[in-house]
Amino acid sequence: MLRIHFTADDLARIRVRAEPHPLWEVLLSMHLLQGSSGSLMFENWRRQARAAMRPSAAILATLAPPKGYSPDFLTPAVDTTDLDTALESLLSTGKPVLRGDIQLLAAETKLPTWVVGIADGDANAMRQLANSIRRYHEDVLQPHWQTIRSHVRADRNKRAELTTDCGIESMLTMLHPSMKWRAPVLEIDYPVDHEIHLGGRGLTLMPSFFCWQGPITLADPERDPILVYPVERELGWCGPVTSQRSAPRPESLIALLGRTRANVLRTIAEAPRVNTSELARAIGISVAGASQHATVLRDAGLVITHRANGSAVHKLSSRGASLLSVG
Repeated sequence: MLRIHFTADDLARIRVRAEPHPLWEVLLSMHLLQGSSGSLMFENWRRQARAAMRPSAAILATLAPPKGYSPDFLTPAVDTTDLDTALESLLSTGKPVLRGDIQLLAAETKLPTWVVGIADGDANAMRQLANSIRRYHEDVLQPHWQTIRSHVRADRNKRAELTTDCGIESMLTMLHPSMKWRAPVLEIDYPVDHEIHLGGRGLTLMPSFFCWQGPITLADPERDPILVYPVERELGWCGPVTSQRSAPRPESLIALLGRTRANVLRTIAEAPRVNTSELARAIGISVAGASQHATVLRDAGLVITHRANGSAVHKLSSRGASLLSVG
């Protein structure tokens, strides 16, 4: 569980970043590229990325394994949209920070000997790392940057509307289904126990295109507080979508999703803001079963879930609507 402790000053100092952060998108996309999760959303991109990457990407991949710890210094606290400016900040990381972060990584995975140069702040090793990141961004992310940017900006606008309509505390809980607001603490499902006491520093919320499954933050709670969370993405963002206009036949949807899950999707479409208990009753399955099916659909980007009055509430995403309306 991740617990972020707020003061009144911290609530007043929450900001939502309006543009994608180049180094966070580099890091999180590399995590996805090395794994297999989110296949419906990312498999086409993975194929393109793997074909486009140069061998120099191996340096970045070594420091950014798909699971576990990745060094905090790879995503320095610099408020920029420019990759070169962000890399300058990375290159200026002090040796004690580099050494401490690499030691944490080495505790989880066996590292090649060249990583010693990174830990020592060797100028040549750091330049090679920066070049690896720059080439990876050019090959893998830059072709899609306008798409990434438009999704992040759309999410930021949505957060602004939620804050205006519902208040800052409600906006926080609606960032992701794993979040719960228990004043003055924001609780988030997390793979490890982690406590962050903001202490008046405020919190930067960073919508991210390549953040997957759940929010993420820095391992060191003393660094500038940031919470990176996934945005809603459009199915087919990395490849052509079908041009056929007719609605899918029921048997086709069942073949794709399975009968029960197809019924769950249709029910959510017909009853927006349905909670899990209502969903279970409408379909005639257990609450646990309805929750499991809704989770799978949410992970595929077909539904959006947030908490309201202590219940998980579901609605169709634009991607889910496209699936139901386009064959």
